[in-house]
Amino acid sequence: MNYLPIFVSTRSCRAIVVGGGLLAEAKCRALLKTSAEVVLFCEAPTSVMLQWRDECRLQLETRACLFSDLQTARLVYAASECDHDNTRIAQLSNEAGVWVNVVDCPDACDFITPAIVDRDPVVVAIGTEGTAPVLAQQIKLDVESMLPIHLGVLARAAQQFRHRARQLLPGLPRRRFWADFFQRSSQQSDLSPTALEGTLSTLLAQHQQWAAPEGKVIFVGAGPGDPDLLTVKARRMIQEADVIVYDRLVGDHILDLARKEAKFINAGKKGFGLSMPQTDISAHLLREASQGQVVVRLKGGDPGMFGRLDEELTALTAAGVTTEIIPGVTAAAAAAATLQVSLTQRGRNTRVTFLTAHDAKGYAEHDWQQLVDTEQTLAVYMGRKTAAFLQGRLLMHGANRLTPVTCIENVSRRDQRAFVSQLDGFVEALGEQRFEGPLMILVGIAGAVGARDLREHADSVGTLEREQHGSY
Repeated sequence: MNYLPIFVSTRSCRAIVVGGGLLAEAKCRALLKTSAEVVLFCEAPTSVMLQWRDECRLQLETRACLFSDLQTARLVYAASECDHDNTRIAQLSNEAGVWVNVVDCPDACDFITPAIVDRDPVVVAIGTEGTAPVLAQQIKLDVESMLPIHLGVLARAAQQFRHRARQLLPGLPRRRFWADFFQRSSQQSDLSPTALEGTLSTLLAQHQQWAAPEGKVIFVGAGPGDPDLLTVKARRMIQEADVIVYDRLVGDHILDLARKEAKFINAGKKGFGLSMPQTDISAHLLREASQGQVVVRLKGGDPGMFGRLDEELTALTAAGVTTEIIPGVTAAAAAAATLQVSLTQRGRNTRVTFLTAHDAKGYAEHDWQQLVDTEQTLAVYMGRKTAAFLQGRLLMHGANRLTPVTCIENVSRRDQRAFVSQLDGFVEALGEQRFEGPLMILVGIAGAVGARDLREHADSVGTLEREQHGSY
C-alpha cells in the first residue's frame, strides 16, 4: 500500500478548500458532514457556496489564498480547475507543513479522500489509491446496498451501552453478546432509544446467566493459497477465531481475514529444514483452548491431506477438548483446475493416488510396483527436494520414461508457474526452473499447455517402445 487508511479527527480541525465550481463544491460537501471548521477560498463562488456561507456552515473568502492562511490549517484541498493554481497551493501547503490533497493528481497528494458509505457513526471508506475512482464508486454502491440505512442508530445505541457490557462480560462472551445484539436488532421494527435499551438489557442478562464458553479447536483447510478458494465456513471461522495457529504455506492474504485482535502462532514446518516440533504445536492448541479460546488450526490445502491431523486430534481428544474439521481444497485438485485438465479421464486413468515424497522419517517408501500401474495418476505432494528419488524409484520399477509429468509451483497463487516434461527428464527441467515455492507433481497428466507437443513427441518414438515399457 502507498497510502495508510486512517480516520483523522476533525474536532478543532481547520480544513481549507481552495478552488471553485463543482470540484470545490464536492470537497466542501464532504467536509461539511464533519465537525471541522471549513474555510473556502473562491473568487467566483457558486450559489450553493453562498448559501452555505449564509447558513454559517463555512467561512467564505473571495480572494486568493496566501501562505499565512494555510499556517493554521490541518488539511488543505487544492480543488481548482486550473492545474497551475493547484500546484501553487500544493507548494504553499508543503512549505507550511500541512497535509494537502490535490484534485485528480495523486502523486502530489499527502492524503486522498476515499469513496464513503455514510451510516454515521459507521463509516466505510473505499480507496483505490487514486488509480480507479470509478471502480471505487461501483464498490460503494455495492456496499451501500449491503448496509441497512438504520445501522448508525444501532451503533449509537451500542456506544451508550458499551461500558456496561465491558464491566459485566469478559472478552469472548462480550463479543458473542454484541454479535447477538446486532443480529437481532437488525430485524427489530422499533428502533427508538428506549426499545434498543430494553433489547440490550434483556440480552445482557441472558448472556450473564450462560456459562462461560468452552474453548475448542477448529481445523480449517486454507486451500492451496488463493483466498477465493476458501469455503464460506472456513472464512467465517477465521474471522471469528481468538487464536490462529497457522502453517508455513498459509499466505498473508488469508491471515489478513482474521480479527486484528486475534493471537497468531506460527507453527510452520519445512521439509528437511527447521520446524516447530509436533509436540509443541499440540501444546499450543491445548493451552489456548483450555483458556476458553476459539482456536483455528489453519492448515494449507485440506487438513486431512498430509497435514498430521490425526496426531493433533489425538492429543486434543485425550484432553477432552472439543474439535471440528472444516475441509479445504487440496493442492492436487486446484493444480488440475488451473491446468484445465481433470485428475481422472475415461480411457486415460481410472483412479488417482495421492502420496508424499517424504515423511517424518525422510524419504517416503511406497509400493512402487503398484504405483507404476497403468490405470492411475500420481499426485505427489512436497516433492521438490525428493524429485530425483521419485523419478528413480518409478523408472526402476518399470514406469514408461515418456510418461508426462507436470510440475506446478505455488498452485493457485498469482506467482504460480508450471511446466510439462517427461518422467526421464523432469528432474533436470525442475533444476533449470529453480522452483523454490511449494511444489505439486502430477505424474501421468500433461497440462493443457504443452500436452500436444508431448503427445506428438511420444508418437514419434514408436509404438514398440511404449509396449515394452508400459504406459500410464
